[in-house]
Amino acid sequence: MSTYISAESLGHSFHDNWLFKNLTIGINRGRRVALVGINGAGKSTLLKILSGSLKPTEGKVAQSKDLNVGYLEQDPHFKGAISISDYIFHADNIQQQLIRRYEELLENDPENMKEMDKVMEEMSEIDAWEYEYKIKTILGRLDIHHLNQHISTLSGGQKKRLALAKLLIEDPEIYILDEPTNHLDIDTIEWLEKLLTEGSKTILMVTHDRYFLDNVCNEILEIDKGKIIPYFGNYGYYLEKKAEREASDEATFQKNSNLLRKELEWMRRQPKARGTKSKSRIDAFYDLEGKTKNNGPKQNVELSVKTSRQGNKIMEMHGISKGFNGNTYIDKFSYIFKKGDRIGLAGKNGSGKSTLLNLITGGLQPDSGEIIKGETTVIGYFNQSGLSFKEDERVIDIVKNVAEFITMADGKLISASALLTLFLFPPAKQYGMVSKLSGGEKKRLHLMSILIKNPNFLILDEPTNDLDIDTLNVLEEFLTNFPGILIMVSHDRYLLDKLTDQLFIMEGEGKVLIYNGNYTSYRIDLEEAKQQNKKPAVAAPTVQAEAAKKAKLSFKEEKEFEGLEKEIADIEAKLVETNEQLNTTNIDPKELTKLTDKITYLNKQLDTKTTRWIELGELKEA
Repeated sequence: MSTYISAESLGHSFHDNWLFKNLTIGINRGRRVALVGINGAGKSTLLKILSGSLKPTEGKVAQSKDLNVGYLEQDPHFKGAISISDYIFHADNIQQQLIRRYEELLENDPENMKEMDKVMEEMSEIDAWEYEYKIKTILGRLDIHHLNQHISTLSGGQKKRLALAKLLIEDPEIYILDEPTNHLDIDTIEWLEKLLTEGSKTILMVTHDRYFLDNVCNEILEIDKGKIIPYFGNYGYYLEKKAEREASDEATFQKNSNLLRKELEWMRRQPKARGTKSKSRIDAFYDLEGKTKNNGPKQNVELSVKTSRQGNKIMEMHGISKGFNGNTYIDKFSYIFKKGDRIGLAGKNGSGKSTLLNLITGGLQPDSGEIIKGETTVIGYFNQSGLSFKEDERVIDIVKNVAEFITMADGKLISASALLTLFLFPPAKQYGMVSKLSGGEKKRLHLMSILIKNPNFLILDEPTNDLDIDTLNVLEEFLTNFPGILIMVSHDRYLLDKLTDQLFIMEGEGKVLIYNGNYTSYRIDLEEAKQQNKKPAVAAPTVQAEAAKKAKLSFKEEKEFEGLEKEIADIEAKLVETNEQLNTTNIDPKELTKLTDKITYLNKQLDTKTTRWIELGELKEA
């Protein structure tokens, strides 16, 4: 099997930190390889080096002779091209230039039949029609239509799709793809999957989309602590083998740690002036120290912030409509949010998903209809644009601007610095500038700054872009246990399947279909419905307009409800006070146990009182 790209002794440093050293990699013809690893491990940097667009600090990369490499980077550059046509069509490719002329005539001068006939005849002479169909299909699927449009007027997502279109049209010998599914809707991702797995394409890619990774790749390379670990199989195989390796590594780590303690004792016992120590044993000690240092069980991002209490009236939308420039995106849509709602928002790009989210958050007002937000509803909105970080601002100041101390789910108060550490921002990064963070680290910081505001109505708009798979796994665990309302827009089918049980499908022209079930269920129903020429099952009207009539509060319950507000506030104040005592230095062990027990008791009391407060609140508002 021929090797397209090989690299030996690769090393690269960034901001005076080594991302990796002494890497050896070979990419063979016909292999479809995914590169995985935590944010900041150097995945995108390694792709740049292997594509030839970045020179490594150490080592060398060799490509087979005349290899045609196609590289899709996260933020594409267009090499001076002004229009979409300039970028897509090569000046020295006769077929492409004829197709370009034909498409421009169709769009701008369709009545010029003389010129049209001439171009069509020339295309027939060189058998360009099949190629034209391929180009038109790719551009259409990636929502690229106006070839004379200037690239400078395109959004970030449109630019990424344009770069991907050019790559697919050129069909290189090796595809090097950095997050190819970003800015694509789910239908387009599924189309891209089929395209990349046709024939014997050679692919090296970084992606956070686990379904896409599992369906496309047959080999995985993990960057872990600056080294490459290969797994010959798909994503499911990788997860299984990685779990086995980490279990083995932890056992080895414990064994090495015990050996190190014994060796350390021996080293310390030796008189400093005595020259009789065994050199081999000293060498073995330093070798063991290297194996053990910074090699303990892997840290994970920890998400466990407090969620604000939520009453029965959460949010109601009654007949809302919204349009722009003569286009209707939401038309007379009604929904009453209820406890436990976990809603996925799906639809093609431009179908109105962001419009609906902005109506819910109050960023937009409906043209007609009414939105009523409950008094206890606290919205947290993680949007695609992210926070407008100042590049010269310190990471820790981003958090301190929101709060110096943060209440965790267990009631404990921790400092901004301690929370940053839980989110895998060590002190060196906390006091460093935002400009030195990777794209994924900035996203993680944005997510953290939202969660510390204790929302109970969480909206996530494409949360997976630029996050590594390890962070996504922890985010999923947090969201699975999140007790509030969850609305999520994502092109990640895995995430939608795992975290939502109801969908709002934006069908276009203002229509919003409410579907009970996850995304995979919806696709199965959709296929069956197509065969039977009917629509998939929608939510029953009684569900979306649910407002069960319950008995009003008795006089005794009214008094209890009023008293609970004060009791809950008192318990929360006691928790704050007890946590402050717990953080005192040189605390007596007996006192420590006493305070810990008190916190446990207060948290149980708080849960009991809060549950009762919510129950009575529901009766009161019904």
